[in-house]
Amino acid sequence: MLSESLFEEILIDPVKSGSNQLFIVSGYATATMAVKHIFKAKQINNNVKVDLVVGMTSNDGLSLSNHIGFKKLVETDLQGAFRCSYVYQGFPVHAKVYCWLKDGSPVSGFIGSANYTQSGFGEKRREAMSTIDPAVSLRYFKEIEKDTIYCNHDDVENRIKIYSDKGFYGKKKESDRIVGDVSVPAFDSQGLEFKTLSFLDNKGDLPQISGLNWAHRKEKYKRELNQAYIRLTAEIYRSDFFPERGIHFTIQTDDGKILIATRAQQSGKAIHTPANNSLMGEYFRNRLGLPSGALVSKKDLESYGRTDVTFYKIEDETYLMDFSV
Repeated sequence: MLSESLFEEILIDPVKSGSNQLFIVSGYATATMAVKHIFKAKQINNNVKVDLVVGMTSNDGLSLSNHIGFKKLVETDLQGAFRCSYVYQGFPVHAKVYCWLKDGSPVSGFIGSANYTQSGFGEKRREAMSTIDPAVSLRYFKEIEKDTIYCNHDDVENRIKIYSDKGFYGKKKESDRIVGDVSVPAFDSQGLEFKTLSFLDNKGDLPQISGLNWAHRKEKYKRELNQAYIRLTAEIYRSDFFPERGIHFTIQTDDGKILIATRAQQSGKAIHTPANNSLMGEYFRNRLGLPSGALVSKKDLESYGRTDVTFYKIEDETYLMDFSV
């Protein structure tokens, strides 16, 4: 039985041994976990592929940010390396089964209690997994897959209950359900803990080689000019408002976008987008009406109407980000 270092034992070590495709059935799963896992696995073997079936969706539905996150990973960020489908008919599936293949042949299988989530494979929860005949675990995946629908299928929002994040993590009501339109609903921050982060430094200036302009510093190796991060003050990065460094979280923006982020740099004093550091810079330049890769000035922020951004905490891995005027 395995009960320690599950992330390495089940999700990373098989890649080091030559496995290159993973089939997962998991009662619950998150897009943030897929990003964290697959990007680390790709550092070992860039050809790794993951097929995920989320099992409890026929009963519990899914949060909007996770749904949009899964779709974004399938269609853009991890295109060709990640597929995701939801159980939509028959009984819901609470099982957690992992099957690794090497060049099409099943080589290792695991079964147990760990969902494909950061908490399931984190250090603050006790989970246990056991090895299983890999051929049996693959057959189980194929059997469950018959009752699923792809996360980016045209009809998926009519087959699976998709809820606003605040509704999903609170008391789900039919009014929180989104059918046929996966755009983020009206921004609702009422009652949520929040922090406001300034883009300006302690002198009231906008840094020219960090933050929104991180890529514009002079280095031997040039960065893509949209690369950016949001600076956290010591008061905030020492608090428990944001997850610990290395934990990925979802940012839902006031204008209907989804970003998957994590904390970086010494002491976790910056928020960036690990899939592509340019996504953060592209987002804010677009909001400011600036060309791609442009140097952002304090005047640009003041002309837009604000020099800061506010984060509202829905739950430990989901945040609303308000940059509205």
